[in-house]
Amino acid sequence: MAVNRDKPSKWKRDIAESVDMYNDWFMNFAPKAFRETRIQSTKDVEAALLLTNNLSNIRPLTLREHPEILPTLRMATCPPLAVDRLIGLTGISSNLVKCMEHQKKLPVRMSVEMADVELARIASIIVKMADPDIFVWLSRKDKHVSDTETHRAATIVADRLCGAVANPIIRNAQEKRQLAAIKKWLEARGYKQLPSGDKVKFDAMPSGTFSFRMNVPVKLEGGIRSVNIPIDAVIKPKNAKGYRFPIFFEAKSAGDFTNTNKRRKEEALKMSQLRNTYGNKVQYNLFLCGYFDCGYLGYEAAEDIDWVWEHRIDDIAKFGI
Repeated sequence: MAVNRDKPSKWKRDIAESVDMYNDWFMNFAPKAFRETRIQSTKDVEAALLLTNNLSNIRPLTLREHPEILPTLRMATCPPLAVDRLIGLTGISSNLVKCMEHQKKLPVRMSVEMADVELARIASIIVKMADPDIFVWLSRKDKHVSDTETHRAATIVADRLCGAVANPIIRNAQEKRQLAAIKKWLEARGYKQLPSGDKVKFDAMPSGTFSFRMNVPVKLEGGIRSVNIPIDAVIKPKNAKGYRFPIFFEAKSAGDFTNTNKRRKEEALKMSQLRNTYGNKVQYNLFLCGYFDCGYLGYEAAEDIDWVWEHRIDDIAKFGI
């Protein structure tokens, strides 16, 4: 039975209330989340400056042992360098740069000799393009750097880093808050969260339990290869009997209407993969807070995807939970 997807007469009012809820959260808590991330980023930048002797000695060995400092080095140039721009300027392997950026390591199959050649090219570009207005000591004869200068430079670069990933910072903070709201609601009704690291699979969960960010295997088109897709909240109702499937919820938040319509196909793809693998017994739903307009809701409803608005969290019970 549908909970919200079959009630379009209520959508506009829910949208307005959801936007108000998101905006209230953003004004009161998003700056705190951003500041906390900026503080940690500043510490990371200061560590990178220490490793590179305040950018005056960027060695391939340092980059090989500390690939995590590459984002800091990209933001230390004038102008700051995007990943693809760095690849273009250096003419090196895109795999090397992307492994350093996303996995904080070097490609497993790349030899040390080849890595050092390409890392030296990165170092050369960073040194050549280091921002002289931030790292004022680079143009001085006296290379001594005061703690105040280091901290000031680190703060500026940290701002650049945070500015480049502002939306993910806010989205991650909102997701944590949404999952905390679900957890509080479930535990108030006697549900137990599965211990972290528990090896229980989603289809073997005991009744009355829930888990967050659980991997669910699905078959890709053709049915030959399988991949795991992460589900934000997996809940096995208390009254579930036998092999009844748990209920899936995806936590979604948005600070504007544009991005939701760009992302709406993501949920439809997940639903398609889940249904193709497990059939119509799959219940895949959304937990929404923010800017989700009628176009987005209509698209998801047409894909047989239902939802709960966070400002009406008690609707979770209508799914039999």
